[in-house]
Amino acid sequence: MNIKGIFKPEFLDAEPKSVGPYKQLFDYKRIWQLCLGLLVMVSLVPILIMASIDFSVTRGAIISENTLEAARTTSNTRRSVSYFLEERKSALQLLVELHDFRSFDDRIKLSGMLKSLKNSFGGFIDLGVINNQGRQVAYVGPYNLEGREYAGQDWFKQTVEQGVYVSEVFLGFRDSPHIVIAVKHMLDENADHFKILRATLDTKQFNGILASLDLSEGEDVFLVNREGVLQTPSKWNGNIFSKVGFKLPEKSFRTKVKEISYLKGDPAMLGYAYLKNSPFVLLYVKTEAEFMGGWQRSRNTVIWFTVFSIAVIIMVMWAVATYLVERIYTADMTRSKALQQMEHHNRMASIGRLAAGVAHEINNPLAIINEKAGLLKDLFTFSKAYKADDRVLGLVDSVIDSVERCGRITKRLLGFSRKTEVEFRPVYPRKVIETVLSFLSKEAEYRCIDVSVDVDEQIFEVVTDRGKLEQVLLNLINNAFQAMKDGGALHIKVTSYEDGLVNFSVKDNGCGIPASDLKRIFEPFYSTKKQAGGTGLGLSITYGLVQDLGGDMKVQSELGKGTEFSFSLPKAPEINGERH
Repeated sequence: MNIKGIFKPEFLDAEPKSVGPYKQLFDYKRIWQLCLGLLVMVSLVPILIMASIDFSVTRGAIISENTLEAARTTSNTRRSVSYFLEERKSALQLLVELHDFRSFDDRIKLSGMLKSLKNSFGGFIDLGVINNQGRQVAYVGPYNLEGREYAGQDWFKQTVEQGVYVSEVFLGFRDSPHIVIAVKHMLDENADHFKILRATLDTKQFNGILASLDLSEGEDVFLVNREGVLQTPSKWNGNIFSKVGFKLPEKSFRTKVKEISYLKGDPAMLGYAYLKNSPFVLLYVKTEAEFMGGWQRSRNTVIWFTVFSIAVIIMVMWAVATYLVERIYTADMTRSKALQQMEHHNRMASIGRLAAGVAHEINNPLAIINEKAGLLKDLFTFSKAYKADDRVLGLVDSVIDSVERCGRITKRLLGFSRKTEVEFRPVYPRKVIETVLSFLSKEAEYRCIDVSVDVDEQIFEVVTDRGKLEQVLLNLINNAFQAMKDGGALHIKVTSYEDGLVNFSVKDNGCGIPASDLKRIFEPFYSTKKQAGGTGLGLSITYGLVQDLGGDMKVQSELGKGTEFSFSLPKAPEINGERH
């Protein structure tokens, strides 16, 4: 089987089989489709199921791994930020515990404390002492803030109530981002006797904690306040004091991870934690393209490999199904053809036996008639009584000529019935047609059927089997006679094609064939002669004979106007690889 036969097998072409001579046992197209479907389903369904499971499991594992990584990064960063704030709060609390607050009014000592804080921790800008009335009684730093009143401000009230205060990042009158940490210290047991040590920190070290993280292009870590306002710069949300583009998750001092719609609605993984004793919320964002990028690239590779594998499997299954059904089809066609040939040979054998019997029975009386007629002629010739009677001698000659004609007819009938094996020899189309018409000439004359023969002058001979060609023409002409009424017209035409083919055409003006029957007229035992009692084998056998001669047969018909059967034969067919 060649490549073309694999991808376009003969049994899928419905048109040739609908007019072929061999009856099919099965619906080969349906068998092929069912076979291919089952093979493909059995082969591909497990692959697709395993690929789907693998995709699902791998995706879940990657999401789980990135969730753990997001939680770990968020927790570590939260501890770093909390430690930064707690460290500085503890430093201030240590100062107020180790020193008498009265010494804080001494600017020199207060300045020394600020210097120590800067050297030890860094990030401190100034220090100030506020009394219980909210007035800053002592201050060291780059600004002139001594004597400033804070009694009506929220941070002062919160410090008095809670004892410790950590502010958001704000600009204030300094017009520079900073953070305030304030610590309350009781002077005695009286609740109204206290002072507050207030320190201001810049945000450079604060921002440096987040900036020092080793983040990829698809990750971002930043701090916001409880209203979602940025306290540190963000890669995608802008600079500080900008509002993030999504709603903050529910309050939780423990690290949590969830999926959100980020930026333009793209999915992302969010790790977050609210920092205790501070207004800050730590947010860690990782886009889906970042944490699923590797999986997507791997998925694309697997998809392409799977698609390629499926294509190869389908091609192989296609070839296997085609090969199997083609073998069944070939066996069925061989069986059908063998049955047709047996039917044809049996029919021809029966005709031969009948012809031989008829010829034998006819030849014996003819021999007697011929002998007696010859004797009469001799008697009349040599007898003086009838010697001069030319009319009687003419009648005797007519009897002898008729006997000879009957002998020739019986010889042709015997010769016609004996030709069963294919024997390719040069034949003359016109003579073959004349021989066939000699059997039907009396019927044509009796029914007034006009028979015309047109043979191309360029055609002298054709290498073919004379007997089978005679049988084909006899069947077609006989069918045409049966389809025509008395006074019809039959036209037999032989033309030559440029591709080395000779076309025979038998055209009548009979009743025609319905369009519904055209596709089945060459099938065995299918007859359009319901009332005439046809066997349905004539055209089937004729089609088979044309194929045996290396030709092809077609039919054109219009109901009520007539039918034209045509078949093409090669001028010199190839037999066993040799051209004759």
